[in-house]
Order: sequence, then C-alpha cells, then structure tokens
Amino acid sequence: MDRVFQIFAERLTESRHPDAAQQSMADVTAALNLSCFAYLALPQRRGSNPNLISTYPSSWTALYLKRGYESIDPVVRRAIRQSDPFRWGLNFEARNRPESERELFEEAAEFGIRCGITFPIHDNKGATAALTFATDARRTAFERSIVKHAQNLRLIAIFFHANARRFWTSDRVVGGVVLSPREFECLEWSSRGKSAGDIGIILGISERTAGFHLDNARAKLGVRSLRQAAVLLAESKFRR
Repeated sequence: MDRVFQIFAERLTESRHPDAAQQSMADVTAALNLSCFAYLALPQRRGSNPNLISTYPSSWTALYLKRGYESIDPVVRRAIRQSDPFRWGLNFEARNRPESERELFEEAAEFGIRCGITFPIHDNKGATAALTFATDARRTAFERSIVKHAQNLRLIAIFFHANARRFWTSDRVVGGVVLSPREFECLEWSSRGKSAGDIGIILGISERTAGFHLDNARAKLGVRSLRQAAVLLAESKFRR
C-alpha cells in the first residue's frame, strides 16, 4: 500500500490538468480493486456548478450534472451533514427512502453505479466535497479492500481534494481576474524565472504559444510587465 500511495502522490502532485489527476486516481482505484470513483466538489456560491472528476460512465455523469442531481442526491446530502465515511447503495436503508431518491438510485444502477462508500471532505476554507468509490454489485474484492484500506482511503480522499482544488476557477483568480488554465500555468512558471522558451519546453507547447498566453495574462491583469503580473500572482496566493 505504501508504494501504491507513493506513486499516486507523485503523479497527482505533478498533474497539470484534471485528466491527469483522474488517471492518477483511476490507477490507485484499480490497484486496490475498487472499480470506479467519483470526486465531487460542491460550489461555494449559489448558482455555480459543481466540479466533477470521475471514472463513472460519461453518459451517467453528463446526465447527473445536466439534471442537477447533486441537489437531490442522498449521498451528497449526507456528505454535507457529516464527516465520517459511510456506505450506501440501492438496497441500503431502502425501507423509508423517498420515491425521488429511490428513482435516482435505480437510475444510477442502470449505469453500473449500484453501491459504494463515500468519504466526505470539509476543509478549512469552507469547501465541501466527497470522494466515492462505487461498484455494480457487492463484490468480495471490493468489500475486502474497503475494510482493509479504510484509513488509507480517507487519506487518499483528503490528498486528492487538496490537489484537485488548483484545477478550479477560484484558484485561478489573480488580482480579481480569472485567468484561463494555460494563462495561469504559464504565469506561474514565469514567476519562477522561466522564459517563454523554457515554458514551452516544460508544457510541450511552442515558445510563441507560451508567449501568447503570457501576453494575455498580462493584458487581463492590466500591467505592463510580467514582473508586475508575478507580484499580483504572489499576492493572490498569500490571500488564499
């Protein structure tokens, strides 16, 4: 388990895009016989959309987000109320379940999301999220892994949340301005003393493209130099 977590932590820390983070979690999920996962970060502002990184079937996640199921999902509601991990499923505590919740569980089961375990996350910045491992049936390997790795899975959930936060818009606000993921990424490297050519090599893009994103970031921030932009970036990180 130590080696599995070490590889996971290294790859996740180096991730520059949600897709890379998804693959890091997918690999550790497979290594622990946990089928599939879903990380859902709830919006802190009313009217905003939740953020999702998942290996659930894309047809289900698209439907889930389109219909705003997070507002009625009993798993999400419970994750908001409590901090301890909990089990859930189509046949768990089903006797007094409201019709709308039963229909949601049945619909999820059609996509192979029948039961699982959820780790609620409440961080010191007021954010609420949940990491869920799910399967299409109560399989022995899945059950055994949950019992064996319960404490480690909680640490994985917290570590994933801490790293996933940097992919969301709130972490790309500099001087009150929202930068695109690539603009923010290029500006971060520039603040570390890297030239446009260096950044191009690091990110696998051309020097011209790196310069384009840096110019856009500088223009959005209303400053004349990249040094001034780097100062604003440092100040924004200090305030978080």
